[in-house]
Amino acid sequence: MKMDNRNARRMMDRMGINMKEIPNVEEVIIRTADKELHITNASVSEVNAQGNRIFQVAGEVEEVEVEKKAFSDEDILLVQQQTGSSREKAVAALEQSEGEVARAILKLTS
Repeated sequence: MKMDNRNARRMMDRMGINMKEIPNVEEVIIRTADKELHITNASVSEVNAQGNRIFQVAGEVEEVEVEKKAFSDEDILLVQQQTGSSREKAVAALEQSEGEVARAILKLTS
């Protein structure tokens, strides 16, 4: 059975699904731990289905590698000494505190 747009919209309304286009979108950026996806000339639709918001994105995708922040051995050692934590925990705390040593120490001691 073939369905036209009007019938599809009616069916979606009956099922509690609302879809709308988000106007004037310039760019969508999706960040992961090791890369970013930059979607330009993006067309974004928001689907609200029974309280769940779902976004559908289409456009030109460019993949960008993200630089891992490197911390000096002195900063890592200082955090380790002040908190008595392992190197891995000290590096994780520095990453979470964006390289600020004092915040990393507070994060591990509080």
